[in-house]
Amino acid sequence: MKKGLFTFLLTCILAVMSLSAQVENPAKWTFSRTDLGKGEYELTMKAILEPGWKVYSMFTPEGGPLATTLTLNEEGKGVEFIGKAVENEPQKHFDELFGVDVWYFESEYIIRQKVKVTDPALAVVKGTLEYQVCQNGQCILFDTDFDIPLGGQQQNVNEKTATEQIQTMPGESSKDESLWTFFWLAFIAGLAAVVMPCVFPMIPMTVSFFMHGDANKAKAKVKALFFSFSIIAIYTILGVVVSIFLGPDFINWLSTNWVPNLFFFIVFMIFAASFFGAFEIVLPSWLVNKSDKQADKGGYIGAFFMAFTLVLVSFSCTAPIVGTVLVEAARGSVLRPIIGMLGFSFAVALPFGFFAFFPSKLSNLPKSGGWLNAVKVVLGFIEVALGLKFLMVADQTYHWGLLDREVYIAIWVAVFTLQGLYLMGKLKFKNDSDLSYIGVPRLAFIIVTFAFVVYLIPGMFGAPLKALAGYLPPQETIDFDVNRIVRDNTKEIIKSGLSAGDRNRTVQSEACEEPKYADFLHLPHGLEGYYDFQQALKCARAQNKPLFIDFTGHGCVNCREMEQSVWSDPRILDMLKHDYVVVALYVDDKKTLPENEWYISDYDGKQKKTLGKKNADFQIKYFHSNAQPNYILLDSRAEGEDLEKYMLMPARGYDLNRDAFYNYLKEGLKKFKSLNGPKV
Repeated sequence: MKKGLFTFLLTCILAVMSLSAQVENPAKWTFSRTDLGKGEYELTMKAILEPGWKVYSMFTPEGGPLATTLTLNEEGKGVEFIGKAVENEPQKHFDELFGVDVWYFESEYIIRQKVKVTDPALAVVKGTLEYQVCQNGQCILFDTDFDIPLGGQQQNVNEKTATEQIQTMPGESSKDESLWTFFWLAFIAGLAAVVMPCVFPMIPMTVSFFMHGDANKAKAKVKALFFSFSIIAIYTILGVVVSIFLGPDFINWLSTNWVPNLFFFIVFMIFAASFFGAFEIVLPSWLVNKSDKQADKGGYIGAFFMAFTLVLVSFSCTAPIVGTVLVEAARGSVLRPIIGMLGFSFAVALPFGFFAFFPSKLSNLPKSGGWLNAVKVVLGFIEVALGLKFLMVADQTYHWGLLDREVYIAIWVAVFTLQGLYLMGKLKFKNDSDLSYIGVPRLAFIIVTFAFVVYLIPGMFGAPLKALAGYLPPQETIDFDVNRIVRDNTKEIIKSGLSAGDRNRTVQSEACEEPKYADFLHLPHGLEGYYDFQQALKCARAQNKPLFIDFTGHGCVNCREMEQSVWSDPRILDMLKHDYVVVALYVDDKKTLPENEWYISDYDGKQKKTLGKKNADFQIKYFHSNAQPNYILLDSRAEGEDLEKYMLMPARGYDLNRDAFYNYLKEGLKKFKSLNGPKV
């Protein structure tokens, strides 16, 4: 008896611990304020994250995971935001599933937001933080309310903890692996600049000047090295200036707003026109002449100004490349302009330093000629292709419909086909020399270019082109999707060939209601289903099928990975299509419900006004979990408050094992048939 009682109590304790563990928040928040005077305050929200968990930035680029949002509650009337919030430095990596850089924080997340109190009687600022935390394939949505009193002792505006100072300083995000990637991309851009017509001929001229201008060869080499380091310093200082004057807030605006994206598109097209020979981008002659006079003074000062002269003289060729690096840099962290210019300048300075030490190698350099202009023109084609990405961001943001996926790909096909024809000598620009033969390097570029064109063409008819994720518009924007057409036609053929018994079942299936929210919510792989639980349950009963509940989110990285890697398995897809009624419940959707559907949650006592809040509350209340993805196999006879007792199998989360997921669906269906008899 005692043993049984002990077992019962232990089971209850473990159940409670399990329940609390599922909904426990791994982000512990503290809130404070600093009085700035004249009714203005700076609110500081700081989260300490448990090891292994991450939270996403407020400024995560469009199309990425669910970003953190900060709102003031209706009870907080009398206060308004001043400008945008400022965060500590996020980590970044490119995510192929979303096609954008993902911005996230680990260990610590700090938000600072300035506000102005418009009601002098206001004593407390109230608000809500909504955010998503993820760990090892599990993502959980939370909203944290805060009350920050405005009275009491004024805090020092400049007072920060040591941790906050470190986290908010640009450049302290040592874990940002994308900076290394960007460094090497900028380095490659620098190598491209070296072989431009304005730079390449200056290599032997400059090195010879140093080697013959000083009788002491060792001293001449040191000056040549100083000259090379001066090039690095000049370009890097430019990166520092961009970083300081832009700052993180302005950089975030550049990343997401349509105005700068449209501006960058125009800039890229101007750069491309310059490379094609339409005009040259030049600096005032007086600036070049003044620098050149300083270079004639000799010594280390002369070496520095000679480097400065090189930068100015080569401006017409390098400006578009430098501009491209800075534009891309401005779409990331405050470190990227500095890192970008460091990589670019290192590549530019490298040949000068190398040939200063090994002047005998100068004779091995290829002679100047038409190939230099060919490099310039090819870069012009690449500028056109890359510039379209900025127009795409503006187009997607404002739904102009200018660059649907197939239009975008068609332009790329045209651009790179023209590039291939140019390399073959079939097109000629104003500064080109006659092409008497095609060398092996040029032939290699021709093959690569046309292979890329062949790769692009299927994308116009629905091919995913995964290697270009992030550079193309979303798959849903394509009008002529062969996969979708085949799916629709197959359904019609199957329906027309059904037996009498099958037709009865089809009529029964068609008795199910048209799914609500299908105008803006969609299931992957052409699956048909529901986005409302009650609708799906009603349909499952009509068809006598079990219910497959998918608790998911628009910003759930792991949900997309499950759909792409696991649901795509033909066995699994077939079962979801024919053996289950699928319902996708998005817990982060912002669709506002009709006012008569608003309600106060029994779980947290808060009013639920949106579809996402309703679905999240439903998941926590009935299945005691708030993680996504979360998959539930439910008997269609489910009713009442205790839905868990109708679960056919234990809930399942993120797991990329296809066989395990297939067996999960198979066992759930087997259990459903055993409970509902052979008629299923």
